[in-house]
Parts: sequence; C-alpha cells; structure tokens
Amino acid sequence: MATRLWNLVLGTATRLGFSREWWMLVVAAGVGLLMGVAGYLFIKPIQMLEHQAEVFGMESPSMLLWLLPVIPVIGAVLTGVLAWLLPSEFHGHGVSNVIFGVTRRQSRLRLRLLARQWIGSTLTIGSGGSAGPEGPIVTIGAAIGSNLARLLRLDAKSGTTLLGCGAAAGLASVFNAPIAGIFFVLEVLLRDFSLRTFTPIVVASVLAAATTQTIIGSNEPLFGVGPSFFADNPIPFTIGMTPAFVVFGIVCGLVAVSFIRTMQWSERCFAKIPVPGIIRPGIGALLLGLLGVGYMLTVAPWATAGDADPVPPFFGNGYMVIFRLLETESYSDAADSMLANGPWILIGILLLWAILKIVSTSLTLGSGGAGGLFAPALVVGAIVGSLFGLLVVQTGWFPNVNPAHFALVGMAAMVAATTHAPMTGVMLVYEITQTYSLIVPLMLCAVLSVIVGRLLYRESVYTAELAAAGIRVGSTSDLTLLRQLTVRDVPLMPPVTVRPNDSGQRLLELSERFAVSDFVVVDEKDNYLGMVTGADLQAALVFREAIPLLQVHEIERTDLPSVVLDDTLDVALDRFSEHDAASLAVLSHPGDGRVIGVLTRTRLMREYQHALAES
Repeated sequence: MATRLWNLVLGTATRLGFSREWWMLVVAAGVGLLMGVAGYLFIKPIQMLEHQAEVFGMESPSMLLWLLPVIPVIGAVLTGVLAWLLPSEFHGHGVSNVIFGVTRRQSRLRLRLLARQWIGSTLTIGSGGSAGPEGPIVTIGAAIGSNLARLLRLDAKSGTTLLGCGAAAGLASVFNAPIAGIFFVLEVLLRDFSLRTFTPIVVASVLAAATTQTIIGSNEPLFGVGPSFFADNPIPFTIGMTPAFVVFGIVCGLVAVSFIRTMQWSERCFAKIPVPGIIRPGIGALLLGLLGVGYMLTVAPWATAGDADPVPPFFGNGYMVIFRLLETESYSDAADSMLANGPWILIGILLLWAILKIVSTSLTLGSGGAGGLFAPALVVGAIVGSLFGLLVVQTGWFPNVNPAHFALVGMAAMVAATTHAPMTGVMLVYEITQTYSLIVPLMLCAVLSVIVGRLLYRESVYTAELAAAGIRVGSTSDLTLLRQLTVRDVPLMPPVTVRPNDSGQRLLELSERFAVSDFVVVDEKDNYLGMVTGADLQAALVFREAIPLLQVHEIERTDLPSVVLDDTLDVALDRFSEHDAASLAVLSHPGDGRVIGVLTRTRLMREYQHALAES
C-alpha cells in the first residue's frame, strides 16, 4: 500500500515538473527527523544505566566491587544470545557491516541488523562493556535508510544515498555534530563526494541534529567544553608550537595503529577458543570484570583526588574520563593530588589509563560484544593528549601550555587515524567545542596521524575486518559506481556450450558459425564445468593436424569462476583480473549451475563508461 501511494505521488510530481532529485530531498528530510527521535531513544537508556551504576557505586562501593565481574558477563551473554538469534551476513562490528552492505549487497541491509545493534549495544554498554554508542547508531540509521529505500522501490543509487542519509543523521543526532556526520559518511561509508549524494545527506544530518536538540531542550556542547573554556584558556598556537603538534600527530598515529592491531589480535585469540560463539562475549566480559576489580583494589586510590571513582574509568563509553581531563578545576585538583606524590605519578596513571582502555575495548568487542569504536578512540585520544601535554610541561618545552588543549586535539587525531577519515575527526571535535581557534592544530595533527597510520598499516579499524575476509574497499567515486551496477545491467552474450568429450574440430566449427572465441563447458545436465578460452584454442591450433583427435576436457580451464546476475561489477572486474580472462559464465543465482549468458570484459567496461557518462 505504501509503495503504491509513493509511486502515485512520485508520478504526479513528475507530471507537474518536479524531478526525482527533489523527492529524494523530501525523503532525506523525513529520515533526518526520524533519526533525530531514534538517536534520543537509543542514547537515553544507555545514559540511564550508566548513571544508575555510578549512583549505586557511590552508595554501595563494596557491593559494586563484587558485582564488577558479574554484571558485564550478564550483559555480554545476553548479547551473544541475541547475535545467535539474529545472525548477520558479515561477522563484523556495526560500521563494518554497513560498509559490507554498500560494497557487496548494493546497500541492502536487513532490518534484523537494526534490532541486533540497538538491543545488543544497550546490553553491552549499559552493563559496563568498553564500547561506544555512536557506531551502533550509525548502523541503525543506515539500516533504516536502506529498508526505507527498499520499501519505496528506489534504485541502487538512491538506496545508497538513503543509507548514507540515515547513517549521517544518526551520528549527527548523538553528537550534535551534523558536519561530522556528513563527512563520516562521505569519507568512510560511501567514499562518494558527488553533489547528488552530498545534498540529501546534508539535509538529513542537519534536521536530525536539530530534532534531537529540540527534544533535549538544550544546545550545550558535548562534555561541557564550549567557547567559555577557550576564552579563559586561549590556545597558544604559534609557529613555535608547530614542532610539538607535529610530534604529537606522529604519536597519535602510532597509538592508533597499536589500537587497531590489538583489536585484531583479540579477535583472532577469541576465535580460537573452542566454545560456542554465544559464550565468547561472556568470556571477554569476565576478563574485563576481573581487570576492573584489580584496578579498583590497586590503582584507583592513586588515580583520584578525594573520593574514589565508583566504577573503573575504562568501563562503559568512558566519557566521564574525557570530562575529567577537560574540566579545568576537577583536572587541576586531581593533578595536584597526584603530583604531590611525585611529578611522574600522574603521567604514569594516564599511560595506564590509555593502555587499559585499549585492552578493555579489545576484550569487549574482540570477543563479540556489540558497540562502536568512536567513543573508545575519543577517550584514548584525550588521555594520550593529556599525557603528551603533561610531558611537554614537565620537560619545560612549553611550560605554560594547558594539557586540555592537547587532549582535545588528541581526540580528533585518534578518530582520524583509526578511521582514516581526517575531516571527520577535525569537524567532530570542532563542533563539540564550538571554537575556531582550535582548527589549525586539529587539522595538522589529524592529517599527520592518518599519514603515519596508513604508512604503518593500510587498513582502518573498519576495513581491517573486511580485509581479513578478503573484501577490498576502494577509495574513489568510480569504484562506488561499479558497486551500484550489477551483472544484470550488462547486455550478456548468448553462451555457446560444449561437452568435455567434444572434439577440437567441433570447437572450430562453432567458432566459425557463431563468431565467438570463448566456449562454456557443461556436463550432461547443462551445469557449468569450465571454459575453453580463445587463447587456449589458438595454442592448440599450432598442431592443427591433431585438432580432430583433441578433446575439450584436454584444453578446458576449470579454474575460471562464474558470476551471478546480482554480483556487482567490481566483483566481476576483480574476477576478470585475478584469472586473466576475457569472458566469464553467468548463472542466475549461486545455487543454480545452469549458464544463462556470458559476460565479457569489453561489455562490462562499455556499460561502466555509459553509466559514468550519465552520472
């Protein structure tokens, strides 16, 4: 019913002179409004659970200490059961699933992914798992956009755009950062900066942020760090500060690579544990809980000023750590307390916090927990920034510098280096702080950290999972277009089939009759076996007198793969390149072995050039 109504409205609008692009803006606006509400409904329960844990920890600290190894396990086991009940096509974190959908499924995401991410992330983060809510809300928004496009029967290009609208709107909603949401989608998910894609995403992102802020009734920046902080603590960025920020950008790149490598190592280790998949998140949560108990008994008394923290700082999303590092009075009190015991105590505590946050995130997500990597990257970046700032002050390089400035720059650099999206990191922190004076060191460190990260390891925290599964992610809009076209869009040649026992003479006769050089080899049931290529036939013609005695199976290539109608053209092009073939057999679907046509490299490139000219 909804599809019929949409087609009626769309047809009427077309007759009135309105193009399809205008209606995409209307749909994008609807996605933005919807995600503004969804973002609030998703974040609020997580915040309530974390607040209840803090209150309970302050009222009954001894009881909470006993519950630290228990509560995360309960949440993790429930998350594992949920993942078993709602399996996904690609075994990766939320954003990696979205990238997989864009690159291999024509931006089609199942609705079950929404439920899995929403409920699973709430269980994981709310029970203390070290993860963030931003990655899940991006996945939730992408799933909503994808399924809305399917409901309205939009084409692949429009479906990809709506997926991007939902993802950008989700990130903009939870961070109140519409520009960062836009750049994240364009840099990480779609890798497409065309105007046709950019405009609807802007509309959705802006409306989502405005909707969420209207519901909240406030426009306060995240973490409470706004223009007033920088008015009282201006950033002393001059040409003389450039070497310090250059070194800091390099450090952030090194830490980001360590973060990604640790995550991969953790995933491999948990995958080797001989237990059912639904149990692994519980094992990771148990290790996290024991790590938390050890921290509270040994390190916590040294790491606080006055009362001890109710929960370990590396539990949950970790935003309270960022607040402590950026809030001037609280940070000064803690620093003075620890510096009284020695100038390097605070530095050691910060170093330990950074290591524990990386380890705890790897335990949570590497074992199969649900959640995102945005928040952990922000927390690690803030800690590393404060640590670097303190070192700069202690060594006398710049004694009057405020470590909070380096903390903010570190947040941008760490997000940029882990996601390989420098503009996303820059704009995210810029919108959070709402100050322009930070933009120069932000850009410098973000770009340097990405360069260093890519030099040491070419994959981002998201594409590393895809690369491990053998999926290559490109970086240009041309490749994006190849992913929007399928084999079905290319005119196929009719197959000329032969049997394995046919003679070489028959190949010559068929070649002359049909003017083809490649033949499809099938069995008695017409199922695909392989191909005889023109190059193989030409090689056999060197001994032309032996052609009547030659049989097809002697020159048949059984290593040539087939493609199906729904394979995207980038997949087909990869198979052409890997096997140095000019033609590939086409099947209707993976379970059917019957050949319905032949795809040639020439026709594929011709269709691609035609689509490129139209776009």
